[in-house]
Formats: sequence, C-alpha cells, structure tokens
Amino acid sequence: MATTAAPYGLKPVKRADGMPYSGATSTYLIDPAGEATNLFNGQVVTIGADGYIALATGSGADITTNNLGGSGIGAIGVFMGCEYQNAEGQQIFSQYYPTGTANGGPIKAYVVDDPNVLFQAQLDGTGAQTVIGAITKFASVQSTSTGNTTTGNSTSALDATVQTTVGAFKIVGHVSDPSDAYPDVLVKFTTDAHMMTMSTGV
Repeated sequence: MATTAAPYGLKPVKRADGMPYSGATSTYLIDPAGEATNLFNGQVVTIGADGYIALATGSGADITTNNLGGSGIGAIGVFMGCEYQNAEGQQIFSQYYPTGTANGGPIKAYVVDDPNVLFQAQLDGTGAQTVIGAITKFASVQSTSTGNTTTGNSTSALDATVQTTVGAFKIVGHVSDPSDAYPDVLVKFTTDAHMMTMSTGV
C-alpha cells in the first residue's frame, strides 16, 4: 500500500499504445555557460527561448499562463540524466544536473520526449476510482530544491485534487489501490502541454 508520501517525479513505464517502454531517450543540450537550477531525474523539462533545456517551472494548472514551460509553452519531456566533462577532463554520467555546472563545452541532457509515453507518479493525497480520465497538475511547482541531491531523483508529486479545466496531465490508470493515502497513478501529457503535439513554438 502507498501509505507514505514519497514522491519521485515522473517515471516512464509504458506507451499509450500498449507497447512496453524501451528506455528510449533523446539528447538535448544544457547551456554550456551553466543552468541556474538543478535538474533531477523525473523532472519535467522544457526548451527555453535560447534553445537549451531548462526546468519547467509552470504548475501545469492550465495550458496558457501556467503551462509547464511558461505562458503558452509546453514541456519537451522528462529529464533522465546528463553527461558532461568536468574540470579534470573526466566524462561524467549523472542522475541529475547540479546547478551552475559549466565547462564551456556540450552538456548533454537525456530526455524522454515521446508524447505517447505513460509515466508513473504519486499523488499528494487520497485518490479514487473517479480520478481516471481526469486532469491533474503538479502539487507544487518544480524548483531547484524539488529533488534529492543524494539520489539525484525528483521529489515532486501530482495534485490529488483533480480539475475539470485543461491542464498538464491526464490520469489514465491506477498503479496502487486508489484508496491508499498516497496512490501511484499512470499519467500522460495532454496535447497542449507537450511541445511535440502543441501547435505553437517557443
């Protein structure tokens, strides 16, 4: 039973067409001059106006001013880790990107950007069977501190209070008992919350 609040962000588990998730990611770049936030495994990221990966700081409460990537801008996907060269010339493969990391060279971010992937996440309170098909958002906005620098994982939960307006995530299934104190659910990005499916650009 999911009786403890132990959120972990979004974890890719399968595809919406029933096929298993194969572990596929796409490579994007983080600003080589340094990004001003930590990026944790399981966090939602966006592409900034500079063309680099950045933390999605919208709540996902709607697809306009509170869209994941900002006003009218969706997410590109979920951050899985990064690769960069440190000051000693060592190639580092990391579960998370430490804020301000800069080396003047490419910093690669690995992102699950397929809009058809279903993600497992924990709600911040009791759910019910009736949440299936409903829309939810982040329980609180992602930030440089919504993660664990020891494990490198996100600590973000989704809001158990679902909404009727268009927002970031559609709940499509239960992973744990819906009557649990903090149930795990399967969610999918909505069309206008994901850059691959929305009709406008950055």
